[in-house]
Amino acid sequence: EALARGIYSGCTFVNCNFSNANLANQVFLKCEFTACDLSLAKLTQTAFREATFRDCKMLGLHFETCNDFGLAVRFEQCLLDHASFYKVKLGKTAFVGSRFLETDFTESDLTGSVFEKCDLSRARFERTILEKADFYTSLNYAIDPEINRIKRAKFSLAGLAGLLGKHDLEIKF
Repeated sequence: EALARGIYSGCTFVNCNFSNANLANQVFLKCEFTACDLSLAKLTQTAFREATFRDCKMLGLHFETCNDFGLAVRFEQCLLDHASFYKVKLGKTAFVGSRFLETDFTESDLTGSVFEKCDLSRARFERTILEKADFYTSLNYAIDPEINRIKRAKFSLAGLAGLLGKHDLEIKF
């Protein structure tokens, strides 16, 4: 059954299947999504303001089509493979224990965001603002410091290879 058009404030959605759903022009204020499937949902002008996603499957979502006014999200243990955050401003966002296989962060602003225990395999970072971002516990990222802004970002020694990958160096720890 389709979600009725409207403004959802303080709602909790549990085990909902929104895959391929048209969520265009919906407004979600301080809502929580737990164990939901939002894969390939249409997000044109969808507003997520202080929305939290836990244990959600969110494959192929295009966050760049969301309403960017007040956009604030948190992701915990989510699958965001093949998602796109192209040019999205998500400063100080928490990405916790989530997977971002081949996710596009090109030209996004992730200033002060935290990627805690995330898998960023083949995620794309190009002309991305990562200043003060924390990648300390994340893995499998490839971030080119020459084409991204990484001033004061945090990385672990084990993640050093992810910053130097294009130089084809052999790094031993």
